Amino acid sequence: MHKAGVLADHQIEGLIADGAIWADQPFATGQVQPASLDLRLGRVAYRVRASFLAGPLRRVTDRLAEFTMHEIDLTQGAVLEKGCVYVVPLLESLALPAGMSGAASAKSSIGRLDMLTRVITDRGTEFDRVPDGYEGPLYVEICPRSFSVVAQTGQMLNQVIFRVGQTILSDDELKALHAASPIVSGNAVISDGLGFSVDLQPEQGTLVGYRAKPHTGVIDLSRLGHYVPSDYWEEVRTDDGHIILDPGAFYILVSREAIAIPPDCAAEMAPYLAMVGEFRVHYAGFFDPGFGWDGAGGAGSRGVLEVRCHEAPFVLEHGQVVGRLVYERMSETPTALYGREIKSNYQGQGLKLSKHFRS
Repeated sequence: MHKAGVLADHQIEGLIADGAIWADQPFATGQVQPASLDLRLGRVAYRVRASFLAGPLRRVTDRLAEFTMHEIDLTQGAVLEKGCVYVVPLLESLALPAGMSGAASAKSSIGRLDMLTRVITDRGTEFDRVPDGYEGPLYVEICPRSFSVVAQTGQMLNQVIFRVGQTILSDDELKALHAASPIVSGNAVISDGLGFSVDLQPEQGTLVGYRAKPHTGVIDLSRLGHYVPSDYWEEVRTDDGHIILDPGAFYILVSREAIAIPPDCAAEMAPYLAMVGEFRVHYAGFFDPGFGWDGAGGAGSRGVLEVRCHEAPFVLEHGQVVGRLVYERMSETPTALYGREIKSNYQGQGLKLSKHFRS
């Protein structure tokens, strides 16, 4: 049995070899990340009337029979329209051993496009959670929020990590980790994880973020470095350290702190308490071992914040704590770290849009 912790790349490859993870097509090169497995879209998308969970006694196919409006062939690529909800069977299925569970999240580029993508399972009662010992297919619910997109079979929108036992570092363990090898620039605000704040006073210039435009063309998820940012985004600038978030608007901002994930840890971005303001921070959630870590070429890496304002306009101030990183111990150190042995789009990043846009 694996040691307690989040499984590393070579351990995930072992699950594939043992048949605990299997797929309708051969696994793709680079699909296994340092601490996660990228999940691929299947051949069909079901346009459904509403988001749903299967519930403890039902399968996803039961609910699809109830809520599907029509089917869309993804094999040649198809448009998924903003404001609509789709469910796509994934190519991967699981047969996890007892004592092992999974947690899924949108990949970083997908979160930065304001796509709500959540994994669901048979007999599931939570989004993005794979129960202990789960055996069965995986599905992803997709709801593009700001931009319509072109999606195709085989594309990787989500990732899943696998956990054994207790993985989360306590605050005391996190303080000890920071003392041994700093995990954040400046003062470490540690309370149920590592707190981080928003940067609205950049060292140079007045650009602090981007706001999604309401009426744009589609984004083909296969086109990287292709789109002109100004066709899809408005620049957000300030010279007085605050901005006003508009209800319903989506923003890309950046953390004030540089953060680091050591090789023996992973981290998940958790939303901050709703009582601190009328906004949500967090779509894409996982940080692989090596992100922002000096030894993997990541010194100075910031956390990009995907922010949506709720019902009322809200003043966001420079340095306001907006979220926290929950650190988890790895079961074993990965063979490859984020940014060092693999091509990683966001190592050393500051304020940055998704990889689909020109620099």
